[in-house]
Amino acid sequence: MGNNKDNRSSNFIVQGSILAIASIISRIVGMLYRIPLKGIIGKVGNDYYGTAFEIYSIILIISSYSLPLAVSKLVASRMEQGQAKNTLKVFKGSLLFAFISGSFFMGVVYFGADFFAGLLKTPMSAIPLRVLAPVILIVAVLGVFRGFFQGLHTMLPSAISQIIEQIINAVISIVAAYYLVDFGMRIGGVLGNENYGPAYGAAGGTLGTAMGAVSGLLFMLFIYLIYRKRFRKKVIRDHKKNEESYGEIMKILILTIIPVLLSTTLYNISSILDQGVFKNIVVSQGYDAKTISEWWGVYTGQYKVLINVPISIASAIAASAVPSLTTAFQSGDIKKVQFQIRSATRFILIVAFPCMVGMAVLSSPIMLFLFSDSDPTSGNMLLAGSLAIVFYSLSTLSNGLLQGIDRLRIPVRNAAIALVLQLVFLVVALKSFDLNIYAVIYANAFYALVMCVLNNLAVVKYSGAHQNFKSMYLLPGAASAVMGVASYLTYKLFHLITHMASISCIVAIIVGAAVYFVVMLLIRGITEDDLRRFPGGGYLIKIAKRMGLL
Repeated sequence: MGNNKDNRSSNFIVQGSILAIASIISRIVGMLYRIPLKGIIGKVGNDYYGTAFEIYSIILIISSYSLPLAVSKLVASRMEQGQAKNTLKVFKGSLLFAFISGSFFMGVVYFGADFFAGLLKTPMSAIPLRVLAPVILIVAVLGVFRGFFQGLHTMLPSAISQIIEQIINAVISIVAAYYLVDFGMRIGGVLGNENYGPAYGAAGGTLGTAMGAVSGLLFMLFIYLIYRKRFRKKVIRDHKKNEESYGEIMKILILTIIPVLLSTTLYNISSILDQGVFKNIVVSQGYDAKTISEWWGVYTGQYKVLINVPISIASAIAASAVPSLTTAFQSGDIKKVQFQIRSATRFILIVAFPCMVGMAVLSSPIMLFLFSDSDPTSGNMLLAGSLAIVFYSLSTLSNGLLQGIDRLRIPVRNAAIALVLQLVFLVVALKSFDLNIYAVIYANAFYALVMCVLNNLAVVKYSGAHQNFKSMYLLPGAASAVMGVASYLTYKLFHLITHMASISCIVAIIVGAAVYFVVMLLIRGITEDDLRRFPGGGYLIKIAKRMGLL
């Protein structure tokens, strides 16, 4: 009985892993297309592209970013009680909210593009920003569909739609950027401004984002139309008398969205505040505009793209954990709640530690291999910020865990505290130590550290899910250290033999992953039960047994 319960309790790990794998594939596709995109639009174009995305991301967070989580939470709680009619009303009410909110903020971004771009000292980013405006409405509606299926404890539709979205995005971004950068250069030649080429190239990149979102929405709509008949049968069989009105649904939806919205806004607004503070201070310190633009282009177009790959795993597990935790918490099953929290946290750390160490020891080779960037500053940026991977992974996950146990206001408070401390840290690092772009990287890591400490204290306080330091931190940390040494030495050896950074980097990553897997099994950092919960775990178990490690 106990094993069955554990298997049911940990199903969210499997579902979260499906979404995590899709997120990783999407991030890898996103990272790969950024390589030719950067070659087309250059570091300056990357700055325009990144700035437009920072503004778009903040508006998206304010308008609809919290919708999937809120919808999944409300759907899960009603389906647990067999309230199919109320679930359908949640879905329809959420679509109405998404349309109203998305339409309003689409107009704000489109007509306010020049204002926002000027505020961040990057006026040419208004061109790609206007292309992103309609995406706000599309993503809002898409988020409702994803939240609906996540609330039904299936991540597969969201996972597939993410991959489709990113593939379409990649193809159109590259093609559109190629043609539009030339178009912009011709305009720039007439107007006497060479920046029009990179700006229109960046707009081509954002056009890919728009078309990718459209394709993701069409796929989710197709899945919903297939599922609708089966769900309608559940609605017909629902004879419960506690049917909620649309007014009640909208009130509950808004009350659920507001705390999630505030925490995610504060959690993500740090990046746009960083940019405003950083660019204004370094301009006053005498750095030239091109150097500043190139720094920010590397930071947003290379560094953040790389560290967001492992962090996306935490986002996926958090998205999967919320409906499951909501169900367990509302049924009063505290042991199940604690089991899920510990499982999710341990899973994240098993992944985050090797990613952190791997990106640190191979920072320069990775930048050279993926972005053909041999500038030492770029590699040092990844080295300096690699520690943030663990902090951001934990803080992202703990946000979701707190929301799953109905402590929606705590992440808001913690994010506000962390944001204030981060801004103080950033100003001091820039003005007193003249750390230029490294100040932003250290400030971001500091923000994530404060968030994960405050959030984890709250998770333990309100759930009683105490963490096992040895299994969660010590063993993955030790195995990652061994892996780091093996990866570094492998890279040096193969580079000495082949003089090819790309092959040496790939081999070093493969060797590092194998070493980490073996060491974790040897020191009992991963058990057979752990592997069984992972997608493809059965195959990994067979390999481990053949090697005599299980």
